[in-house]
Amino acid sequence: MRWGTQPRWARWVAVVYIIGFVEGTGSHAYDLFVGGLHAYRGSPLPSQLLFHALLGLDLLAAAWVALTRPAGPILGAAIMVADLTANWWGNWTGILRHPLDYLQPVGLTPMTLFGLFVFATVAPLHRSFRAPWLRSSSADGGRSSRG
Repeated sequence: MRWGTQPRWARWVAVVYIIGFVEGTGSHAYDLFVGGLHAYRGSPLPSQLLFHALLGLDLLAAAWVALTRPAGPILGAAIMVADLTANWWGNWTGILRHPLDYLQPVGLTPMTLFGLFVFATVAPLHRSFRAPWLRSSSADGGRSSRG
């Protein structure tokens, strides 16, 4: 881990990523625990498969960000594109009928805000994780690659 060598802003952004993706893992674990394999039966099949896959993918994104892997923020952004697309798709009819019902502290609103945060910070966080001054200065002359 190279947390100590990251700029303060990058550490705070990474902490938000980790909290968000661990919360996503917990949410999907809870849904599967309560609803079993058919927890998402009200959603289209592609969304159901995605939501099951997110149990592992959210945790992987959190781990890669915690390990300052440059692929972590990119995986996180890809997850949020897929997750938000599936959730907005599944809730679209309800949003059109009763949009104010979705302005709540849980569900679609905080997920969307987290997604916007990830989209706004993915490039700078990725660059920070790849920064040359953070690479190993071992026998390879600082040319070690991390992915």
